[in-house]
Amino acid sequence: MIRRVRSPRRRNRLDGEQLDDLIRTYQKVSSHLSYSRTWYGDTPVTARLTRLVGDASAAIYGPGEKTGNVLADFFTRGFPGAVWRSRKFIAIAAFILLAPAIYVGVWMTFSDAALEASAPSALRESYVQQDFADYYSSQPAAQFSTQVLINNIQVSFMAYALGIFAGIGTVIVLIGNGLGVGQAGGLFHAAGEAPRFWGLILPHGLLELTAVCVAGGAGLQLGWAVVSPGDRSRAAAVADEGRRSVPIVIGLVLVFITAGLIEGFVTPSGLPTWTRVGIGVLVEAAFLLYTFGLGHRVGVETLTVDP
Repeated sequence: MIRRVRSPRRRNRLDGEQLDDLIRTYQKVSSHLSYSRTWYGDTPVTARLTRLVGDASAAIYGPGEKTGNVLADFFTRGFPGAVWRSRKFIAIAAFILLAPAIYVGVWMTFSDAALEASAPSALRESYVQQDFADYYSSQPAAQFSTQVLINNIQVSFMAYALGIFAGIGTVIVLIGNGLGVGQAGGLFHAAGEAPRFWGLILPHGLLELTAVCVAGGAGLQLGWAVVSPGDRSRAAAVADEGRRSVPIVIGLVLVFITAGLIEGFVTPSGLPTWTRVGIGVLVEAAFLLYTFGLGHRVGVETLTVDP
């Protein structure tokens, strides 16, 4: 179905047949634009195609329907497509975060020297038996969720924005978060309280750490634009990469809202451990299916160009 052009001036200039032809051409040029962005990056041809698609979109949909179209495109293509495009850098970010977490956790679990160096025995016992769990119920759920949301957004913004320093700032943020998770896990495992740790961290931590890795991946991609700008100036490469990262930055705010609600209302709740962990696993699976599943489809569509 052809959407009605609301502007009288545009309606007088385009009859039904002309509008049909415009839409067909618009779809074809959009496919060529996606192909050009994927394989050739930012070239004069890509810039020209971008302007053509923007002008055609305004002519077809008109200003009255633009907001709804933009929102629908963001949730169905923009955010998942941007995550899929950054998947290699996200995988690198996940490794940078998880490698030190696993190393420190295993080291503290099996090394008495590392355990003793981490903190005095009394502090370790208090942390494992009381402090860690009390943190999640230290404030009313709504207030705690808000605090967690603000903190997570700050961490993810740092992981992304500090990528401007050739990715070094992003690496530091990711390693720091990984070390913190590893140390906490190591303390619980060494004390024989591993199930308690995982029961508290998994409900919200799966989605939360995944979102941090997505932000870190965007930061590393920004840093790579500084290191290897190609045939563009570094300033132009960073500006282009920053524009491409906007959907990720906006989308992650919604993801962190979800993670904050889980951490505030589910993690400290009286629900059985398997229920709380199950909620975390289901939300994480839904997020991965949405971003990488739908994002993969968007990526495949960009490689399909009408002849």
